[in-house]
Amino acid sequence: MKLLRELHKFAVVLAVMIATVVLTNKVVIGQQPTTLASVVRIAEPMRVGESLVSTEPTVGSSLVYSNSASPDCGTCCKQHAKSQRLTCRSFLFPWPGQDAADLRLDLCDPLVTDRPDFTEASSTVGRGVTQFELGYTYFSDQANGTRTQSHSYPEVLLRQGVFRDWLELRVAYNAASVNNDITTVNGSEDLYIGAKIGLTPQDGWLPEMSILPQATLDTGSAAFTDGQALFGTNWLYSWEINDSVSLAGSTQFNRTLDSDSGKEYTQWAQSIASGKSITDEFGCYLEWYAFFPDNADTDGVEHYLNGGFTYLISDNIQWDIRAGFGLNEDAEDFLTGTGLSIRFR
Repeated sequence: MKLLRELHKFAVVLAVMIATVVLTNKVVIGQQPTTLASVVRIAEPMRVGESLVSTEPTVGSSLVYSNSASPDCGTCCKQHAKSQRLTCRSFLFPWPGQDAADLRLDLCDPLVTDRPDFTEASSTVGRGVTQFELGYTYFSDQANGTRTQSHSYPEVLLRQGVFRDWLELRVAYNAASVNNDITTVNGSEDLYIGAKIGLTPQDGWLPEMSILPQATLDTGSAAFTDGQALFGTNWLYSWEINDSVSLAGSTQFNRTLDSDSGKEYTQWAQSIASGKSITDEFGCYLEWYAFFPDNADTDGVEHYLNGGFTYLISDNIQWDIRAGFGLNEDAEDFLTGTGLSIRFR
């Protein structure tokens, strides 16, 4: 019965997202851009934390927007000699000295993904754009004489741009298998939902930023559910240092439960990632991230170092591989994984 309830909740959320995709795609048809906007982009093809460099706009424009999108937004990539499909407004706020053109992104650029690193992208996918990201991760840990191995799959994340270019709705589903010398446990984890909001584009050393309110819902199997909805917020920021090097980071806090006592507490997380483009298709990244429990009974601080490679199969498809290890006793000893991201625009 619990499994049926989980499937029902997941089906309802998925149906709502699919309906949103259909309605949004109908709304976006026919909106076309003519202005070259600032394009914030993390080192290609690595999407460690998004965007950054902005090009100079060819046409200045005021920061006046109506409820409907400009007729200059959304041109098909093939209709432009320079292959542009500019969003109307991917960020809510300009830095001083920026104008409306700096708030746009070009959807003809290669997709920007949230995986494979811990740091999420600091820009949204764009209104009417659907992006699927999925993968697999293997974890290994030796503690108190017992080796534990974990498998995380399918790590499905659905990202959908809705209503405005600066707003992205997100739903994620994952399952896990954990085994040691004594037992093996399999099941689904709690469903994740979130809404990413684009805040600012990059302007020199002023970062591209977004904010991501998020939550997990009580839908998982008995062995993996927290038994209640838990909420948090993720602040994302990034810079493109030059044409091939980027820097990104995230600062977040989430409510969670102590693994032994079940006591609810706030867990802080911090990450710093650097991306490097090797060729137009290949990229790599290196990242540190950590978890800091606030007033937990038994959960400790965990530090990790990980890195990986990405390969851009096309502008809308990216494959990734990664590996990492824990830097202290409370962290998992080793992790590795791979994944695929696909964009529909």
